[in-house]
Amino acid sequence: MQASPLDGLNDVIVPEQVAWWPLAPIWWFIIAAIAVAAILLAIKLYRDNQFKKAKRYAIAQSEAVANDSAQLHILIKRLVLHYYSPEHASAGTKEWCITLNKLTEQHFSEKELMSLYQANTAQPELATKLKAGIKQFKLKESLNV
Repeated sequence: MQASPLDGLNDVIVPEQVAWWPLAPIWWFIIAAIAVAAILLAIKLYRDNQFKKAKRYAIAQSEAVANDSAQLHILIKRLVLHYYSPEHASAGTKEWCITLNKLTEQHFSEKELMSLYQANTAQPELATKLKAGIKQFKLKESLNV
């Protein structure tokens, strides 16, 4: 009788569990890219938050002085000073009216703005428009007026 050729073979040895650590170099690159992206996103969110802080403050203040149109007008002027330039905030009535209409998407007339400098500034309809203008104030509008 002839011996089987399979008798000379040993059993298959199963390899040990493959370790997942240390990571392959591509995984280190992916982890580093994700970490850099997360840091850049956090920095951008922080800067956006700081950039919009003045507008949030103006909205909060507009709630406090909701019926005083003169104070609301001052808040809008302060927003223009903060986000744009002093030249825009200190422009004449006509230029200021154009700037204000462009930045707030409201329609203010020169007569309404001139009435803010009168002794009696109790104008609830103008105060409502100014308050809406503060909420809709554009932060990144180019001003070529």
